[in-house]
Amino acid sequence: MTPPTSPTPLITAENLAIAFDGTPVVHDVSFTLRAGSCLGIVGESGSGKSVTARSLLGLNSSNATVTGTRLEVGDDPLTATDLLTATEEQFRRLRGSRIGYVLQDALVSLDPIRTVGAEIAEPLRLHGVPRAERPERVRELLAAAGVPEPELRARQLPGELSGGLRQRALIAAALALDPEILLADEPTTALDVTVQAEILALLEDNLSEGRAIILISHDLAVVERLADHVLVMREGRVVEQGPTREVLTRPQHPYTQRLIAAVPSAHSRGERLSAAPPQQILPDRTSQSERPVDVGPVLSVQGVSKSYRGPDGRDRTVVDDVSFDLHAGETLGIVGESGSGKSTTAWMSLALTRPTTGTVLLDGLPWSELPERTRRARRRGISVVHQDSLGSFDPRWTAGRIIADALPADVPRSDRARRVGELLDSVGLAPEHAARHPLSLSGGQRQRVSIARALATDPEILVLDEPVSALDVSIQAQVLDLLGDLQQALGTAYLFISHDLGVIHHISDRVLVMQGGRIVESGSADEVFFTPQHDYTRQLVDALPRPRLEESA
Repeated sequence: MTPPTSPTPLITAENLAIAFDGTPVVHDVSFTLRAGSCLGIVGESGSGKSVTARSLLGLNSSNATVTGTRLEVGDDPLTATDLLTATEEQFRRLRGSRIGYVLQDALVSLDPIRTVGAEIAEPLRLHGVPRAERPERVRELLAAAGVPEPELRARQLPGELSGGLRQRALIAAALALDPEILLADEPTTALDVTVQAEILALLEDNLSEGRAIILISHDLAVVERLADHVLVMREGRVVEQGPTREVLTRPQHPYTQRLIAAVPSAHSRGERLSAAPPQQILPDRTSQSERPVDVGPVLSVQGVSKSYRGPDGRDRTVVDDVSFDLHAGETLGIVGESGSGKSTTAWMSLALTRPTTGTVLLDGLPWSELPERTRRARRRGISVVHQDSLGSFDPRWTAGRIIADALPADVPRSDRARRVGELLDSVGLAPEHAARHPLSLSGGQRQRVSIARALATDPEILVLDEPVSALDVSIQAQVLDLLGDLQQALGTAYLFISHDLGVIHHISDRVLVMQGGRIVESGSADEVFFTPQHDYTRQLVDALPRPRLEESA
C-alpha cells in the first residue's frame, strides 16, 4: 500500500549551514520531508549527519550558529515553525510531541540512576498523561519496541539491560507522545538482526500510518529498506542525493561508490574492505611466526554457566553449559541476539565475571577460578576492546594517557612516550592524537585508541565485544582491515562478539551461534552462513536486511 503523503512538506530545509565558534561544519544542505516518507542520511563519522539532524530540535551546543534560506517544521505555511528564529520554548514544544528523537548512543543516553520505565514515563508526565495510565502506556511502548518481559524491564536500571535492550528503550521513549516526525539517529545500532528486523517493521508501520522519518544510519541495507530518498554527506556537504534505489544501485560519486564497496558481504571474505593500504606494523613487535603453534588452545572455556537473580527474586541462567577453544592466530566469532549470553561469555573469558559452574583455562592453566591477585600477573596476555569506547575511557584523560596507563609496569618511564607513539602508529593514528581528549575524537578514532590500548601489553588474545557496531560503514571497513593486518603481523587470537552476521562472516574463521545462553550451532564461517543447520541460525540469516543491488542490472 502506498503510504499517505502530504503535498506540503513537514520539514523544509534550504541552504542549511552550521558553524561552531565561526568554523563551518555543514554547508548548503537542502531537503524536504513529507508525511509517510523517509529521508535517509548516510556518510562516515564526522560528515555532519547528526549535527544536521540536531539543528531541527535546537540541540546543537550554545556555540553553534545555524543559518540558511529556510528551515521550517509544519505542513501549513501559516503555522509552520521557523527553526532559524525559534526560541527555546518553541523548540521545547516541538521535542517529543511533533518530533521524536531516537538518540545515537543508547549506552550513555539513558539516566543510569532512573529505571527504564521512569525514563519513558517522563515525557508522558510532562504532557499531562494521568499517573494511573502511565504504567500501561510504558508497557505498550516497550512491547512495541520489541522488549521482552516489558513489565520487568520497566523496573530495571539501564545498567541491568543489554545494549540492544537499551536501544529499544530509547525508541520506545521517542514514540511516547506519538509524534508526526521521527528523527532516528542510528536506530538499529547494537541490535541483533532479528530484533533489527522487528524495529524496521515497526518503523515501516509508522511510515504506512503517515509518520515521516529522518533516518541516519551507517547501515546501507537499513537505509535501502526504509528510505525513499537519500542524502550522502561528506565533510559537511551533500555529495550525492536522489531516490534511494538509484543512489545505492547506480552511485555516481566516487565517495558513494566507496561506501557501498565497504559493506561486508559474502563476496568480501578474505578481501580488504577499505581503500586504505595495509597497516605497517612495528618491526620490533612479536610476529606471527614467533607465536607458538600447535601447542593447544590459548583459551579454553569448559562447560561454563552463569545465573543472576533478577529484581523479581527469580534466578535466570544467562549462559548455559558453553564450551569452546580458541587457538593462536584464529578468529572465533560469537553471534546471537541481544540477551543471548554473548557478552557474559566474553566477561567470563576475561575472568571479569566468575562462572556459576564450569571453568576457563588460559594457556592451559587455571584462569577463572583463581583469585584476582593471582591472575593479575597474567592479565597482560588477554585484553579487551569494548563496544562503547567512549564509555570505557576517562573523559579527563588524553588518548596518550589512556594508552600509557595500559602499558605494563616494567616499561621504563623513559620509553613510555615512545611506546605510546608506536601504538598510535600501529592503529593508523598520528602522534598529535596523543594530546587529544576522547570527546574531540571521532567514533572511528576512539575505537582505534581502544585497540591501541588493548595492544599495549602485547596480548596473545583480544576479546572484541561489538567493536564495530556503532561505526559508520567506511570506518567499520577500516577497523576490520586494521584488525586483519594486526592479526597477520602479530598472530593475535580474536574472540569476536557481534550481532552482525555480515561482519562475523567476513572476519571469522569459526563461528558459534548462541541463543538463550546456549550454543545452538558451530562451524566454519562459510558453513554457518551458507548452510545453516539450526532453525535459529536460519532465522538470523533470513532476517539480514540486504540491499537489493543485484536488481540494478
